[in-house]
Amino acid sequence: MTEADLIAACRQGSGRAQKLLYEQFAGLMLGVCLRYLRRREDAEEAMLGGFAKVFQALDQYRHEGSFEGWIRRIMVNEALGQLRRKEPLHLAIDDLTYDVPATAAEAESHLNAADLLGLLAELPAGYRTVFNLYALEGYTHPEIGELLGISEGTSKSQLSKARAMLQRRLAAASQQASPASTSSPKELYATGRY
Repeated sequence: MTEADLIAACRQGSGRAQKLLYEQFAGLMLGVCLRYLRRREDAEEAMLGGFAKVFQALDQYRHEGSFEGWIRRIMVNEALGQLRRKEPLHLAIDDLTYDVPATAAEAESHLNAADLLGLLAELPAGYRTVFNLYALEGYTHPEIGELLGISEGTSKSQLSKARAMLQRRLAAASQQASPASTSSPKELYATGRY
């Protein structure tokens, strides 16, 4: 069954087609929701609410652009709504204002994708939300401002702060994952790690 056939069958109310569509996109869309919401239960609730909206709004899909992208936009909006209800965005958080040293290029190589997503999940809600919308979803700062009800400047500031915090946490996690990289050759030789 092609994507167009699946969409047409869903529009006609076919439960089988709706189940197929859900199964095809549920895992990916749960991942989208998890990037915005800390608790899995909240992400699952947002995803289910998002799918309900997808099925209600299928007549509005005009086959312009990717169907997955259309679903993703619905899920992002649903996750943002859930986030507003469950976890205030606190967009004015500025807990660390000092200069951030550059992270070594090899630091990222010591961490896997799950570790990086874990670091992202630990960010304050406002930082995490703006970072996700900008870096992962591809929204512009004016679009983010409109979605979140903030100014373009606030969006840019939150992104900058999110990146800085991620760099600090990435550097710390990298040092924990690879303590040998901070040791001198003499120390490595003395400990037998050279």
